[in-house]
Amino acid sequence: MSGRLNDKVAFITGAARGQGRAHAVRLASEGADIIAVDLAGPLPPQVQYESATPDDLAETARLVEQTGRGIVTAQTDTRDLDGLRKAVQEGVETFGRLDAIVANAGICVPETWDEITPESFRDVMDINVTGTWNTVVAGAQQIIDGGRGGSIVLISSAAGLKPQPFMVHYTASKHAVTGMARALAAEFGKHSVRVNSVHPGAVDTPMGGGDMVNGLRRVFATNPQLTQMNAPFLPEGHAEPEDIAATVSWLISDDARFVTGAQIAVDLGSTQY
Repeated sequence: MSGRLNDKVAFITGAARGQGRAHAVRLASEGADIIAVDLAGPLPPQVQYESATPDDLAETARLVEQTGRGIVTAQTDTRDLDGLRKAVQEGVETFGRLDAIVANAGICVPETWDEITPESFRDVMDINVTGTWNTVVAGAQQIIDGGRGGSIVLISSAAGLKPQPFMVHYTASKHAVTGMARALAAEFGKHSVRVNSVHPGAVDTPMGGGDMVNGLRRVFATNPQLTQMNAPFLPEGHAEPEDIAATVSWLISDDARFVTGAQIAVDLGSTQY
């Protein structure tokens, strides 16, 4: 890799596996040290894929260390602002600085509008929106205080640019993350801190495992004409976590030093129509 992130420090949530692990490994391979946080425990009961585990988080740490960079890990819920602040503080004490935040943690639940319970709606919004906000709040002042500028990347979704059928709560949450990034970009600009949102489409991660596929089939069967609403242009059909991580790495690097307030879709074209 290029070493274009040499000596930077990045704080990443949802880092135990999937996209979060890919972000951690890619940024470390580019020269960054990592503060990695994950719940690594049971997700809300309506989530239809398996939760990450402490062993998953330990594997992320092993892979980062294999690149020659350092990592500090914490098993923390993004809804716990104090826990996130503690993780960031430990990382800054270890590495001496913070340059980037990747707010990646989130959940997805396929449900028709009339199946969504108050508890399900609240859990999706609390994790995807409040958890993202907490992630920024936990680390942004550390970046600002460093006086070097920095980069904050909020992982939204194709559903943050275009409606995702049968996921009203998820679509609402990801549109909120998109707006959050734009508003933060305006306020943080005076500190030379850039804020952008990244919008993956289908990605091959554990979020697509367990009963998730069956859940999607079930809800799409209630209105089959919507099944092609988010069809991709490109023949691969889905991205790999590393494809999203490559975009995140670019946004954190000085190669994107004038990119802020942008919505970067990595979705094989699925939001273009």
